[in-house]
Amino acid sequence: MSTQRTEHTPRPDEHSPWVFSTRELVRRPGTQRTVTRTVPAPGGDEVIGLAGVIAVPDSSDVELDLSLESVTEGVYVSGTATARLEGECSRCLDPLSDEIEIRIGELFAYPDSVTEETTDADEIPRLVDDRFDLTQAVRDAVVTELPMAPLCREDCPGLCSGCGERWADLAPDHGHETLDPRWAALKERLPSAE
Repeated sequence: MSTQRTEHTPRPDEHSPWVFSTRELVRRPGTQRTVTRTVPAPGGDEVIGLAGVIAVPDSSDVELDLSLESVTEGVYVSGTATARLEGECSRCLDPLSDEIEIRIGELFAYPDSVTEETTDADEIPRLVDDRFDLTQAVRDAVVTELPMAPLCREDCPGLCSGCGERWADLAPDHGHETLDPRWAALKERLPSAE
């Protein structure tokens, strides 16, 4: 049963900077090591963030500061990931950038462990060939921290619905007169007050 689950877990690409070896930790509970690594953010379909809204730019640096600890059921990975974010303001559509630091805490289960045998393959990540890929754990942690509607500043006034210009660039008395079409003929007959 556990062999089938391991077969469904993709084999980590050992050449990926997002893949970590746990060979010296495996099956030795209490053994720990720290890892600091700078990795390029994945791009394309693998984007970290909300595509088209706010995300870590492709190939930009992601700083990982991690602790890998062997526990009875696998290797527990904890620490932080820090990255630059780019996107656009949801009100005025101006570009924006920010930095995010997120906490990571993820158990990667050993093959044939009780955890591996009692959970579905998509519930908890697995170690494959004593390696794990941290990409999905970082992606999940970043997405939960991102605003669904990012703003360039909290009081961003947005865009004028009449002309589409940024309210911040318009005069305070800016406005658009909207005349009910039923009164248009009457307006032509009345003298204009200038």
